[in-house]
Amino acid sequence: MEVRDAFEADADALSAIADVPADVIRNLIHDRTVRVAQRGATAAGPNADTAEGDGHDVAGFVSFDVRDGTVHVTQLAGTTAACERLLAEPVRFATAEGMTVELLAIVDDESIREAAESAGFSRRGSGPRFDGQSTVRYRFDPT
Repeated sequence: MEVRDAFEADADALSAIADVPADVIRNLIHDRTVRVAQRGATAAGPNADTAEGDGHDVAGFVSFDVRDGTVHVTQLAGTTAACERLLAEPVRFATAEGMTVELLAIVDDESIREAAESAGFSRRGSGPRFDGQSTVRYRFDPT
């Protein structure tokens, strides 16, 4: 599984995975760091710096940003394996910068919870409610 930067051309595929409108994903791609897990290598190679994605074989994505000295995972969606692999991206950034990573997961979203625990995140209690759903707060401290 290869991980690469997200491009606008990925918006429809990411929209289908996250069950949100494609316009929301396009804004996310412009406003945050967004990485995509793709099954197999991209046509231009796994580390290619191209200006377009094709949305094919997308297994998941993660978006994150930094606020108040903490890396916040703002979106995570896809297969459990893809989510686990994608969490390595904000963890790598946080480790290099000496920061922690926080993630909120919907209580019923087993694949995200499993991925977080497999990636070394520890459960830190309840989080806020989103759309009437309870969340769990996870934290990764690289120290």
